[in-house]
Amino acid sequence: MAKKTEKEVKTRGATGAAAAVVAKKAGAYDASSITVLEGLDPVRKRPGMYIGTTGPDGLHHLVWEVFDNSRDEAMGGFADDIEIVLLPENRVRVADNGRGIPVDKHPQTKVSALETIMTTLHAGGKFGGESSGYKVSGGLHGVGVSVVNALSVYTRAEVHRDGEAHAQEYKIGKPTAAVKKIGSSKQKGTIVTFEPDPAIFSDIKFEWSRVVSHLRQQAYLVKGTRVSVIDARNLPAVADQGAFYLRELELNAPSMTFYFEGGLRSLVSFYNQHQTLAHKNIFYVDGEKEGVSVEVALQYVDDISARLSAFANNIYNPEHGTHVTGFKTALTRTLNSYGRKASILKESEENFTGDDVLEGITAVISIKMPEIQFEGQTKAKLGSVEARGAVEAVFGDAFSSFHEENPDDARNIINKVLLALKARKAAKAAKDSVLRKGALEGMTLPGKLADCQTKEASESELFIVEGDSAGGTAKTGRDRRTQAILPLRGKILNIERARLDKMLASEQIKNLVVALGTAIGDVFDLSKLRYHKIIIATDADVDGAHIRTLLLTLLYRHFRPLIDAGYIYIAQPPLYKIKRGKEIFYAYTDEEKFNIVGSEQEAVGSGQGAEESEEEEEHGEEAASRKPQAASSKKFSIQRYKGLGEMNASELWETTMDPAKRVLKRVTVEDAAEADRIFDILMGTDVASRKSFIQSNAKLANVDT
Repeated sequence: MAKKTEKEVKTRGATGAAAAVVAKKAGAYDASSITVLEGLDPVRKRPGMYIGTTGPDGLHHLVWEVFDNSRDEAMGGFADDIEIVLLPENRVRVADNGRGIPVDKHPQTKVSALETIMTTLHAGGKFGGESSGYKVSGGLHGVGVSVVNALSVYTRAEVHRDGEAHAQEYKIGKPTAAVKKIGSSKQKGTIVTFEPDPAIFSDIKFEWSRVVSHLRQQAYLVKGTRVSVIDARNLPAVADQGAFYLRELELNAPSMTFYFEGGLRSLVSFYNQHQTLAHKNIFYVDGEKEGVSVEVALQYVDDISARLSAFANNIYNPEHGTHVTGFKTALTRTLNSYGRKASILKESEENFTGDDVLEGITAVISIKMPEIQFEGQTKAKLGSVEARGAVEAVFGDAFSSFHEENPDDARNIINKVLLALKARKAAKAAKDSVLRKGALEGMTLPGKLADCQTKEASESELFIVEGDSAGGTAKTGRDRRTQAILPLRGKILNIERARLDKMLASEQIKNLVVALGTAIGDVFDLSKLRYHKIIIATDADVDGAHIRTLLLTLLYRHFRPLIDAGYIYIAQPPLYKIKRGKEIFYAYTDEEKFNIVGSEQEAVGSGQGAEESEEEEEHGEEAASRKPQAASSKKFSIQRYKGLGEMNASELWETTMDPAKRVLKRVTVEDAAEADRIFDILMGTDVASRKSFIQSNAKLANVDT
């Protein structure tokens, strides 16, 4: 979960496609293989159109684009070893042992094919259809490496092929010199090094964990390919000394290497490592239907959540698409058929629904096909119609055979789904008793809720506060027109392993569901949300952090669209109230407190408590305005706020609720699979994994001293 400030500008745009170079006919890979569609100029003017955003997502997308070229070489069977190195000075180096980009003169552009690919938008060999050297590829638009080049102050491409090594350097997408031969070489492949432009990316900071997570996932998808990543940022300037792979230099730096022969089997096993398995064997199929390659792996676990990961030509599809539709259709049909045949599903019982068969499943669906089509530039959803029938046929036949060949696994799966069916009926009865039409329309809102006056969701805010004391203060200090207050009594139910009927039996959760107005489960409707800012405001102690985590678990599992839409925030109340004579200052971090009090000033402290352990965002001019302008002989009196209830109404308004002065952190999900895994560890039943996680990350926590 990542937090942003309230003033964050949301930018959503297209994800740039990976560019690569491929052969038009088998065995023929030269300059004539490269197709040129248009120039490069628009990229710097509107980078969001090509990489989605110039924030952290877009920055990391540059790495994915260059890596995708190497990955596509591996998908085509031309490479099996890829290395990514994070270097000093914000540089990234990607090397592969593929065929190497052609360096001879391109017949259309009259310059080297290497320069054409690096400096021209939509230049690549992936437009040649089935005659291309790549039967399938992830990068179809041919914009990847040229976009990276355009958005970098330094880029260097080094090509090893045909016994020679050639190189060319670029600045902001333009070559600084012609392609030149730099020597002979026994290697083959391509090395691309780039340094993002700080004029485009205001905060250039590559996250090691994010890079590792993405590359691990890709290694699962291209089985038999070695993917190495090295973090050499803290080393002195690294010179390659002629080494093709920098690991040959034996750098004393953090590194990870991934190599998976098991492919998707290994990925499902990784996802389920902290789960209780519902059956022993992982189902797996790798087949082809009418030119569409279909690979599926799945396993059920003792859980109520469904975990579906979908990929098309190794591109992650968070919004799924036609391949997932085919998978769900075949899954439901096969389990109903086998359940009836094995007499586990009685004649008197209704068929399993799609929701029943998805409960507790971990599945990865990956298809590869030429001329792939996505819905939208971001490739979030597959649109190729052929994929549905191919997945339905290949997976359906293989899953039926799996049941016949593994009767124990089949029985365990059917019993798991049968339990889901019975729970669905119980949950429906509970849901119907709570989510009456009147409640959804706001006619019978919870008595604890102090609602706002406006009915416009776009300007309405809901503060979820801890306890009646804080609730009373917040109700007094709020702006009644736009701000609603819902106090919680103690800690809510941990819903990570709770079914819907048990959840709705909890008065706290029921009140929150009714207050939001969206309903829950299969009748969830985002358009009925009553507030476009849902602000979690808990105390800055261990209990407050726990309550916040329980709320985030509920929101992530059952109200995920609210997070995706940017409606969930975390309030940032001050940690300290500092007085000097008649002057009052508020400090939101220990650093701010130090800046106000100073190391030489004598302070009289009052109030103790456990400090909030989240990273504080910038406060800008507000923080600066709280610092005294001149030293004084008067002593400082410091109060450490433990809870919101310790503030009076005016203090709470001024520091935490006033839109003109407050700081909020927006909750986002940068990596859904990783977020899902962390929730499993922290909120699930695997105590050993949770203990290991806490021990491994304890050094990252901020605690009071």
